[in-house]
Amino acid sequence: MYPEGNGGDGLVFFDWDFQDQNHNWSGNSRAPAGDNGDLGIKTHFFTAGLQYMFVRDLGLQIEVPYVERSFTSLGGPSGTQAVTRRWSDLGDVRINGLYTGIIRDQSLGVSIGLKLPTGDFKHQEPGIGVDRDTQIGTGSTDLLLGVFYHHWITKDRNWWIFAQAQLDSPMCTQDGYCPGIEGAAALGFYYNGWSIGNAKIRPIAQAIASQRGHDSGPHSAHPVASGYERVLLSPGIEIDFHHVMIDASIELPVYQHVSGDQLISQALFKAGVTYRF
Repeated sequence: MYPEGNGGDGLVFFDWDFQDQNHNWSGNSRAPAGDNGDLGIKTHFFTAGLQYMFVRDLGLQIEVPYVERSFTSLGGPSGTQAVTRRWSDLGDVRINGLYTGIIRDQSLGVSIGLKLPTGDFKHQEPGIGVDRDTQIGTGSTDLLLGVFYHHWITKDRNWWIFAQAQLDSPMCTQDGYCPGIEGAAALGFYYNGWSIGNAKIRPIAQAIASQRGHDSGPHSAHPVASGYERVLLSPGIEIDFHHVMIDASIELPVYQHVSGDQLISQALFKAGVTYRF
């Protein structure tokens, strides 16, 4: 969904993402489950979005997530029972301005925007505490800075390379909690030479790296047990019917380092559908 085309071109999309954080991890390796009072976090992210180019080089992208989460931890009257709470709510909305005029062919672009504090960050239930880093929203307004590149690498334009990076830096926070600054980058390739009838079939391979700093603040932050570094490999596929595109991928961690004891997922799953207009 890299921005391209002329003014008036746009797309709408809907994505589903899922992760099941059910393994306790410390440093670079798995740690005993008994070292962590949190037992599992399952999350479904449903994101609707719009990308629209007002003129050839300037556009806007809006992402509105809805999140369903289940959180299991030790609680109850004795503090030793496994208690599960399920809840859902609007997540943190992201708005980005896009500029693709750095190079004439629009292959290189930048984005700048905000993550808004629209998600719930105060959800609590009797018998089970929900930490701030487990809430659906962060309660913070974040500055988003990004760069992206997308171009063919063979003369027949069948092989393409893409890359992007984004920095998420909290600026305004609430209730004495500040999430860690986060950066992420991806590098990948796809093949554009297969088709079945009118549908293009594109296999995709990418590597994704991300790093998040420690949370901070006097209330509900856990600097010792927050922050991570990870590298994931992600095979996927796109099926493009010109106006409609369907995609699916899986992200598999090959390196993870976390501070303290944290729950990690062995795989992340993604699927989406996009309509161009």
